Amino acid sequence: MAAAMIKKRLKAAQEAIGAKEFDKARNEAQKALEFDASNYRANVYLGIALMNLGEHAQSEQAYRSAISSDEKHPLAWQGLSKLYEKLEDWPEHLKTQYQLAELHAKSNDATKCAEAVQSIVQRHRSGGSTPEQLAQALSLYLPDSPFYPILFTLPPPDLTNPTSTTTFEAQSAIQNSLPIIEELVDIYEKAERGVAEEEIKRRRQRLNGPSLDQTLRDVALERISNSKLPALYNEIINHPQTTDDLRRNTESKLLEMTQQHLFSIPADDKHRKEKARVAAALDELIGGIVLLKIPNQLAWTLTTEGKDAEHIEDYDFQVLQQYSELFPKSPLSQMIGAYFAYMDIHPDEDEEEEGRPNVLVEDPEVCVDVMMEAFSSLSDSILAHRLIAHLYEQGADYENAIKVAESGLELVSRAERDWGRPSNGRVDSFTLPACVRKALNITLATSLVHHFPPKHHLRALKIVDELLRGDPDNIPSLMAKGFILYYAKKWSQASEVFGKVAALDHDGLLEVLRAKEEHAWCEAMCGNLVAAADELRVVIETSDELEGHEEDKARAWWRLGRCYWEMGEDHREEAYKYFVTSLKRSSTFAPAFTSLGIYYAEFLSPPDPNRASKCFEKAFVLDPREGDAARRLAEGFAEEGDWDLVNVVAQRAIEGEGGAEDGPEVKASRRYRPINAWAWKAVGAVELTRRNYASAIEPLQIALRTDVDDYMSWLRLGEAYNKAGRYAAALKALEHARELDPNDWVASYFLGDVQRQMGVYEEAIKAFESILDVRPQELGVLDTLGQTYLDLGRLELSTGFSARAEGSFVSAIRVTLELVDASPGFRRVAWKTMADALFHLSSFSILTDEEMVLEVVSSVAPLVTDHPGQGLTALVPCPLVSDENTSTPVFALQVALASYDYRLSLGTLNDTVKGTAHYDLGIALSTFARRTLDSAKRERAQDEAITQFKNAIRAVPSNDSFWIALGNATFATQPSLCQHSFVRALEIDSKNAATWTTLGMFYLQHDDAVLAMEAFDKAQTLDPDYALAWVGQALVASSGGHDRDASTLFEHATSLTATVPEADLEFATRVFRKVNESSTKSRAASSEALLPAFFVLDRYCKQRPQDAAALHLFGLVCERVGHVELGVEMIARAIAVLEAAYEETEDPVIERQFTIAHTNAARLRLATGDFDGALESYGVATSLMPEGEAANEESDSDTHALLAQCQFGSGLAHFKLGRLPEALAQFEAAMATAANHATIRGHVVVLLAQTLWAIGTDEAKESAKSQLLQSIEYDPENLMAVNTLAGMGILTQDDGLVDAALSELLSLPLDQRHERDPEREVTYLLVQHHLGQSEVGKAMSVAQKAVFTEPARSDARQELASLALRTGDRTAALAVLGGATSARADFAHLRASLALYTVVLCLEVSGGDEQQASEALRLAQKGVMLSPWDLRAWETLAYVRSHCAE
Repeated sequence: MAAAMIKKRLKAAQEAIGAKEFDKARNEAQKALEFDASNYRANVYLGIALMNLGEHAQSEQAYRSAISSDEKHPLAWQGLSKLYEKLEDWPEHLKTQYQLAELHAKSNDATKCAEAVQSIVQRHRSGGSTPEQLAQALSLYLPDSPFYPILFTLPPPDLTNPTSTTTFEAQSAIQNSLPIIEELVDIYEKAERGVAEEEIKRRRQRLNGPSLDQTLRDVALERISNSKLPALYNEIINHPQTTDDLRRNTESKLLEMTQQHLFSIPADDKHRKEKARVAAALDELIGGIVLLKIPNQLAWTLTTEGKDAEHIEDYDFQVLQQYSELFPKSPLSQMIGAYFAYMDIHPDEDEEEEGRPNVLVEDPEVCVDVMMEAFSSLSDSILAHRLIAHLYEQGADYENAIKVAESGLELVSRAERDWGRPSNGRVDSFTLPACVRKALNITLATSLVHHFPPKHHLRALKIVDELLRGDPDNIPSLMAKGFILYYAKKWSQASEVFGKVAALDHDGLLEVLRAKEEHAWCEAMCGNLVAAADELRVVIETSDELEGHEEDKARAWWRLGRCYWEMGEDHREEAYKYFVTSLKRSSTFAPAFTSLGIYYAEFLSPPDPNRASKCFEKAFVLDPREGDAARRLAEGFAEEGDWDLVNVVAQRAIEGEGGAEDGPEVKASRRYRPINAWAWKAVGAVELTRRNYASAIEPLQIALRTDVDDYMSWLRLGEAYNKAGRYAAALKALEHARELDPNDWVASYFLGDVQRQMGVYEEAIKAFESILDVRPQELGVLDTLGQTYLDLGRLELSTGFSARAEGSFVSAIRVTLELVDASPGFRRVAWKTMADALFHLSSFSILTDEEMVLEVVSSVAPLVTDHPGQGLTALVPCPLVSDENTSTPVFALQVALASYDYRLSLGTLNDTVKGTAHYDLGIALSTFARRTLDSAKRERAQDEAITQFKNAIRAVPSNDSFWIALGNATFATQPSLCQHSFVRALEIDSKNAATWTTLGMFYLQHDDAVLAMEAFDKAQTLDPDYALAWVGQALVASSGGHDRDASTLFEHATSLTATVPEADLEFATRVFRKVNESSTKSRAASSEALLPAFFVLDRYCKQRPQDAAALHLFGLVCERVGHVELGVEMIARAIAVLEAAYEETEDPVIERQFTIAHTNAARLRLATGDFDGALESYGVATSLMPEGEAANEESDSDTHALLAQCQFGSGLAHFKLGRLPEALAQFEAAMATAANHATIRGHVVVLLAQTLWAIGTDEAKESAKSQLLQSIEYDPENLMAVNTLAGMGILTQDDGLVDAALSELLSLPLDQRHERDPEREVTYLLVQHHLGQSEVGKAMSVAQKAVFTEPARSDARQELASLALRTGDRTAALAVLGGATSARADFAHLRASLALYTVVLCLEVSGGDEQQASEALRLAQKGVMLSPWDLRAWETLAYVRSHCAE
């Protein structure tokens, strides 16, 4: 019943589909499936209906259900394929087509299978697929396809009616697969080419990647190893329908790919078998192509390049000719044809002329040109390198032969790596070119032997020995070995080698004759002159019968003549005949001319030097290797004093032996001993004379290789090193020269000069003085010694060693005086040195040994007194004598002026010296103008200085220093000229930072801040360490109101290496002013802030000891940082300077400064306990100020303040001395003076109250309290009075007084309270008050509040920790002082709390904790190192040690 219903429903569904009633078909199919859910036809009908109704997902599900019930039936697969095609889901469509093809193949339905395959291929062709996917689809037509057996059963296509079947494409592909294979080849070629290019590009971007060549090999190996192209190429080649052209083209591609594959395989043991397999395949391809004479250039090139022939004649000339005929336009064919024509080689005499290699003309020069032009395109051809190397060797162009042979050997090495297999002895195999390597090595060795012998013999010998180990009878190698021994003057060994060559049986007559000739000549060198002459006659008899070879004949006759020459004077005439005969054989044989020249110069009687010179000149012109002729020529020119010709001859002689090496990169093994060492010495000496010191070094070095003990060469080399600035090398060379000849003082002098140039002045002075001990009147040494003392003094002065510099300048003057006494010839140089030393001595403010300086200066004065210049008559007294009114430095400056002027009167040798003399005098005059107090002299000196600078510029207008000096001299008086001078200096040297800075100062002086800033910026760019540029920027910032930036710039300027005293003073002044104006800094913080000012002022005062303002400021800074005694000393020095200045000028400003200095000095003396000295200073200050009504009427507020300070200080001093009435009287006077000055009055009241309290009586204490109460009532913000009153209340336990004193202050907001109380004294007083009342808790509360308010203050933490320690809470104390454990390192640098922290840590030590005890001891020691002057630090260390010991 159910089967009938299913059948009925399926029939109805089929009819509905045929009628395109898809709704009905769907319903009928679904009803059928209700009876059998797995019914195949019902699911297929349902899928068709749903697909046409647009319900694609349900349709796919229905088809899948049908397939799951019967996978082998194609109906559901066909429906699914149509569904995917409709949806354009091509990947799934292709999968169904593959499935259909497999089903039809299994069912042997060739047509249906072919249709499915065609559908697959057409789908890939229509787009959306990659070339690789198309290639896979096309491969379905090939024999290795799983469908090929069934497709092969298709009938042949009807080419006349392609549409007669639905499988025409498949039938055509099966019957003729060649088009499919060609299409596959095209696809794979493009794909592999693109992948390779991308991979190469990607790998080249890697860091530290391999070279390009290696990258190409790696990519080629990876590509070809996995490539399908070789198999496809073979299929095309073996295909029966392949045309000849296609087969040749494909063979070419296969050959090229096989070659790339072989060359890309690494030549190691791992890949040996694979490389051999590929090489065999390549051999087979090449052999077939060559055998059939197919015109494949790569195959023929590999054939010619792979030929392993020892001699050029061993190549198959027929093969080379065939190559030329097949590829007539290739460069190698052009070279082969030209070589055959040049060497007159005819490979086939029977062939017609047109069958020979393609050579236009047979002119030898044209042939060479053709070969050279072709060779430029054959950089990878071994054969081309062999032919060109042979050509160069025959033409004696050994330099190029060496280069070509070396390049050829590199190609041989590359071929060995590419082919990767040893030679097997077959002449027709493509193997490693062992014979080719041997031939190129022979060419290389022979060329090295004859190229500037014996320069390259060391290298050649290694090659020759290697060749002879493989072939002991190789004639070229034996000849090369013989020549090497010959040039090494190993005559007997060379004779044996040449004799061996002569005894060998070979066809080369010329080689035999040359070997016999060389054997005879070596015998002659060994002293066997008669036997040698006999053998040479035999050689001459044979060679004279040959045509050509005139050079060889001339050499044999000349050697015969040399043999007779060496036999003695009796045979000299016969030798002369042989020399003439030699020249008859060859008129260009140079050695014969040399021998004739020697004959005319030494044997002929009388000698004929003219003819001899002409012979030597002719020999040298013909061959610069004729060293004997060149040396004799040079000696003749040297005797005539013609050093230019000497240099020419020496240079040509050097060129004749090969010249210098290629540079410092040449290895030591390649260096050689020169043949003509005299030529190198001559060149070095000439270059020294010309002052080309760097060029003189190398010739002298090379000359010393021949004679390492040549003293003069070492001396000259040391001098060249010195003048070239290579001082370390100069020292070594000169030390060696001195070792060779210790008695020659010149080496010691040069050594001293080198040390002077290096700045090692002490050693240089020792060297010069040691020479003068032996030669006391050596003028050059005296001059250099004086200059060395001067340079040493300058160095010592710049580094702050003033006393040493003073001694050095004095020594320079004394030595120079000795020079002047010894000889007048050095006066210009001597007076320059002496005047400079005097000028430097005049810059000293304080002299260490004034008597010595005065004595030396006085000894110079008489020498210049009689020669005063016109410009100095009004400036310098005549005669020059020292008096009481003139200080020694001023006297030294006067003598320096006279010395510079006297130097000018001596005249000058050139404009440079003249300009320098005027410049020096101008500088000295400018210095004199700045230092003199006489305005008339100042103006006269300044004008004269300007004149001297102008004279200097006229002499040398290109010296920027002269222009700068003129600009400085006219800075204030002539702005236009000043600016012009600075601009001219910058035109000469635009990279001088000092000039830019000076120009910036000029602009700043004239209120042009923008230009000034640009100039300073330029100076900083050129030299960031030039301090004056930073000072200029600071001045610009200050003028613009940017004081903070200015202070920062001044600070940076003071930190640079080159100090600027003015910058030091300005920076210190700004720091002191900033600290004074700051109301928030504590005393400790103020001291720390003043430390930089302390150091720079100390440096400044040493440089400017007569600056009263700086000394005064330094004293005040010393007071603030705790060095009170030093402060007293500095202010005392300032007082002395001010007193001397006031006596000269009686300036009221100086008087006021004098008064203030005494006031400050008195205050500092009070601090040191010098009460009498304080009273004396206060008395001096008070006496200089108006008193009584005059003071009230005439004095300003500053005077009142100063007077009040003097009165109060005097009262305090009287009190300390026990003079109470006088003290009170001074206090009252101070109160009256400061009545209108609240601040001063407040200080006076507090100090008065403290004095009254110190008296100790109740009446005095009450008076003190009343004074303070009145002051607070008058000035409620007087914190000092408030704190003092609170302190008195604490001492008397008067709580009411404490509350009255502090209540108002405590009620203020926290920021106002801290502003009034920067030292936090109120907190301290409260803590002490509570502790006095035994209220530790309240004291702790106050301290904790202070820490919470300002946790960063170390003093608040210290107070709280101290209170915690008193209560026994050591843990809390550690926490407050150090915080967490990680904070201990940060806390250790706080010196104020370090001692307390160490004690707490020590108390925490328990249970033998050695680590904690060690840490406590370390911190205690650190405290001592940080503050060795602090007694508390030492007490802490002692306590820790004792506690740890317990």
